[in-house]
Amino acid sequence: MLIARTLKKSLSSSVGRPFSRLGTQAKWMSNVPENAVYGGPKPQNPNQRVTLTHLRQKHRRGEPITMVTAYDYPSAVHLDLAGIDICLVGDSASMVVHGHDTTLPISLEEMLVHCRAVARGANRPLLVGDLPFGTYESSSNQSGKILGGDYWMSLESDLRRKFRAVDAAVRILKEGGMDAIKLEGGSPSRIAAAKAIVEAGIAVIGHVGLTPQAISVLGGFRPQGKNISSAVKVVETAIALQESGCFAVVLECVPAPVAAAATSALRIPTIGIGAGPFCSGQVLVYHDLLGMMQHPHHAKVTPKFCKQFGQVGEVINKALLEYKEEVTNGSFPGPAYSPYKISPSDVDGFSKELQQMGLEKAASAAAEAAEKIESQEGKNQTSD
Repeated sequence: MLIARTLKKSLSSSVGRPFSRLGTQAKWMSNVPENAVYGGPKPQNPNQRVTLTHLRQKHRRGEPITMVTAYDYPSAVHLDLAGIDICLVGDSASMVVHGHDTTLPISLEEMLVHCRAVARGANRPLLVGDLPFGTYESSSNQSGKILGGDYWMSLESDLRRKFRAVDAAVRILKEGGMDAIKLEGGSPSRIAAAKAIVEAGIAVIGHVGLTPQAISVLGGFRPQGKNISSAVKVVETAIALQESGCFAVVLECVPAPVAAAATSALRIPTIGIGAGPFCSGQVLVYHDLLGMMQHPHHAKVTPKFCKQFGQVGEVINKALLEYKEEVTNGSFPGPAYSPYKISPSDVDGFSKELQQMGLEKAASAAAEAAEKIESQEGKNQTSD
């Protein structure tokens, strides 16, 4: 009761006073310790979130749209700070993060883990999650024969595919925290899946050109649109995705004139990746554009079109080597990185308790460590 009366009096006396007083009280009442080992969360401003309306406005004004593929909390925070428009949580995590040679192995459950991590770190960008391979194809558990005839089998297969696609998309939004989804390909079944997802109230980005989930059909990671029929197919597929309700289309690994034609033919933005400078926006993978990965696997999967805007991998390697060296020679961690103190009197009392427990060696170790830390701190103060 005394605490309640004191709190009530404190709050009532603050009415009409400057907001700084309220801020101090809010800090005092916070359940996050002021001197916590790790810092608390930063304030969030939900008004800064990029929406489809913002993207359409940029597209109408002819302003390029920026998009980066990222897979975890730290990279999402960096995208947030940089003001990137769209963050794609791509199924390319299968290759970049999990070390596979293709995007095919990653599951929906794994994608949801990546989506949730990114959603916690990115407050500003529009968040888009990839539907991984196998989540919007028809199920093999068909019962068409029971219904009777090939027609009913085909109809049931189509319904299964649509329900499967919508269910996966719903999970990406509800469980993954995404704002929209992306799906690959332009086959009639995938166009139908895109339409069904849009009709379910979920925003969709289409993806044409090189579609990595279809490498078994394409014969590997091969550019598309390099001859007349293939170029026409790229444009036709992009238009079909637009008509299905997609709000944007990714054009991957197509010649610049083909991308320019598709961009001109569409009313929605195109996002290019290896598709030249004439798209409505561009997308690159976070690790690729930073030059982060420096090992044979990543060299194998890093595309030719990717410009490295940094050499972060070299910085990482140098830092790791320095860390290894300092741990090996005993210079890390020194006093500057041993911040938690115990008083000399408590060290003595601690050592006596250890001796009574029969741990004489541990007692000596504690006393010697305290003497070394005190000696090193003294030397550092003298040198300063």
